[in-house]
Amino acid sequence: MKVYPSEQIRNIGVVSHRSAGKTSLIEAALYASGAIKRLGKVEEGNTASDYLPEEIKRKMSISTTLAACEWKDCKLNFLDTPGFSDFYGDVVGPMEVSDTLLFVMDSVDPVQVRTEILWEKAMAMKKPTVIFINKMDKEHAQYEKALDEIRLKLSKRTVAVELPIGLENEFHGIIDLFTMKAYEYDNNTRREIPFPEEMRADAVRFREYLMEFAAENDDDLTVKLLDGNDLTEEEIRYGFKIGVQTGRAIPVLYGVATENTGTVLLLDFLAEFAPSPLVSIDADLATAKPAALVFKTMADPYVGKISMFKMYEGEMLPETTLYNVNKEVEEKIGQVFTMQGKNQFTLDKIPLGDIGVVAKLGQTVTGDVLTTAGNEVLLPELVFPEPNFSVALVPKSKADEDKMAGAINRMLEETPTLRYRKDKETRQTILTAMGENHADITIECLQRKFGVNVDKEDIRIPYRETIKGVAKDVEGKHKKQSGGHGQYGHVVVNIEPYPDGDFLFAETIFGGSVPKQYIPAVEKGMREAMQEGVLAGFPVTNIKITLTDGSYHNVDSSEMAFKIASNLAFRKGCEQAKPVLLEPIMDLSILVPDQYMGDIMGDMNSRRGRILGMEQEGKKQRITAQAPLAEILRYTPDLKSLSQGKGSYTVAFSHYEEVPANVAEKVIAAHKDKE
Repeated sequence: MKVYPSEQIRNIGVVSHRSAGKTSLIEAALYASGAIKRLGKVEEGNTASDYLPEEIKRKMSISTTLAACEWKDCKLNFLDTPGFSDFYGDVVGPMEVSDTLLFVMDSVDPVQVRTEILWEKAMAMKKPTVIFINKMDKEHAQYEKALDEIRLKLSKRTVAVELPIGLENEFHGIIDLFTMKAYEYDNNTRREIPFPEEMRADAVRFREYLMEFAAENDDDLTVKLLDGNDLTEEEIRYGFKIGVQTGRAIPVLYGVATENTGTVLLLDFLAEFAPSPLVSIDADLATAKPAALVFKTMADPYVGKISMFKMYEGEMLPETTLYNVNKEVEEKIGQVFTMQGKNQFTLDKIPLGDIGVVAKLGQTVTGDVLTTAGNEVLLPELVFPEPNFSVALVPKSKADEDKMAGAINRMLEETPTLRYRKDKETRQTILTAMGENHADITIECLQRKFGVNVDKEDIRIPYRETIKGVAKDVEGKHKKQSGGHGQYGHVVVNIEPYPDGDFLFAETIFGGSVPKQYIPAVEKGMREAMQEGVLAGFPVTNIKITLTDGSYHNVDSSEMAFKIASNLAFRKGCEQAKPVLLEPIMDLSILVPDQYMGDIMGDMNSRRGRILGMEQEGKKQRITAQAPLAEILRYTPDLKSLSQGKGSYTVAFSHYEEVPANVAEKVIAAHKDKE
């Protein structure tokens, strides 16, 4: 593959809901362009862009893939993105660096939940948008019905630029409304056929719509159309191209990706109408110092990191050194190349506006900017959603435990929507992902890429214990005689609640009943005893202990004896002072469409949650609430189900609160059973 000038480059982010056929369409585009010699199938696991074992197993994209091809003196950089919501983090970068967004939709059910969410994002970004309605051979597929649904739910700016010939399993060709010619397809061959006269009226009607959209973008064309004159094909193309590139017109095309039907017309359309990077990037920047945004990182245990980037200034040359602005380090650039799925093609350079790939960058990760030292650049910032579905990881062996942290850190470089931490209280290793599928696939990748085998287990809730009452003059005595020096420690303490902090130790010793050298041992013994409460063995908090009296033995007393005595007094005192269980309470901020408000609020109440407030945000409501952590461990999939996938939320720790008695009994019983 050769290096193309910026004006002949098309960067196309392919987005949609799951199973609409993005990967199949890109496969057909590669096949039609001659980039590959065989049309692969997702079901057979042999497509160019879904090549990871996890993708082949699940028959869906989980990671963005670059698939570049050449068509009519243009280079088309297709970015195949995941449609499943768990992998939305892999869609953020491609949407940002794409100059055109190609929405692939199902002919029978074109506007699904993810479609609406991605569409809203695309409109906010003001990206030129093209729609390809796929699977026109499905039962109940009707081209005008699908178009009407898109206009109703997404945008009235959509307009067909072609019509399908034949319904459902009789679909076999396309009418090009620019040329008013009809084509049919056989394998990788497109041939013109006689115009189907039964479709003439529909074709004329839709071509009139097309002319109206084209005329809107040029005053002379508007006057000509208002004067009752039809526009020529060249005039329609001219005006419509302006409409597409400004977002005032959203073209709709049809086809069947798995049969390579409609693909050639789509490639023709993208080459002619989709903008080059120069529409949004000043051509003068071609001679500037290089500046690239890394929008995707892949961690490969053998090759090292593979970084995808877009050039926003200058060009990237091989065997050079660039400066990572984010990490403030230099990075050695080796070969630069493009990709068709997993296949790499070395290039002499990556020019302005092009998308390229480089391997083995030491510290660069997704979202980093590469340029020259001292070059001040302002490139787009990639903002990723915060993950909130957590699982605990348990290594299967000591060897797995030794490798786990390093392997997960490598995965974090690849996936900005993963989090990893060691919980000090529960001693669990916590992996936080975008959803259950995301977590499961991460675990599979740990094994495949890095040989780390782990199991999942339930998250342990970091309960705590405290007291509500006061215990006075509680004795703790440790006395042991076994030949030689014995052991003797004796303390008397008062125990009471302390709302201003975790722990306060005080002493009111008079007359040396407990010598000063042993008082630190008493405090230390109390602190150690606090690590395991009397109800269920959870750490104790919000407690004040005052040492009031005690006794000692000149020979047998020691720091250890007083620590043991303190432990005994602590446990006895806590049992007398009305011990209770505390649980972590979380702050939630939930964003949902208005129609799901009742279900969300009812569900939150069933989780022992409290609604704190509501606020309108556009077409959605922002609900603020608090709920126990124990009740929201699976809130990510549950909210998805309650809101038909349209809800989102963030969560953060708020405070600890007493567990209701009926719930506390179950927690304590479960803890005792486990012991």
